[in-house]
Amino acid sequence: MAPPIAVWSKLEIRAVVRFLIAKGTKSSVIYKEIVENYGDHAMSMTQVYHQWCSWFKDGRTSLQDESRSDARTQQTQLELMSSSKSTEE
Repeated sequence: MAPPIAVWSKLEIRAVVRFLIAKGTKSSVIYKEIVENYGDHAMSMTQVYHQWCSWFKDGRTSLQDESRSDARTQQTQLELMSSSKSTEE
């Protein structure tokens, strides 16, 4: 087995995740591939499973991080939706 790739970027790894999702590769296999080829500090299991794989499966195309204000706005919208559902019950 070749040694892990020493120099990499977040965008490179996200592009690999997006490519493998498009091929129909399971998230667990993608994480294994990331660790084997980029090392175990490249991307956490949570980032692979719960963030990037999920986002790309849901149709996300951007490899860039969202701006902080966008992330906060989305979080606030989700919190409002959750609270309105609980008050309806």
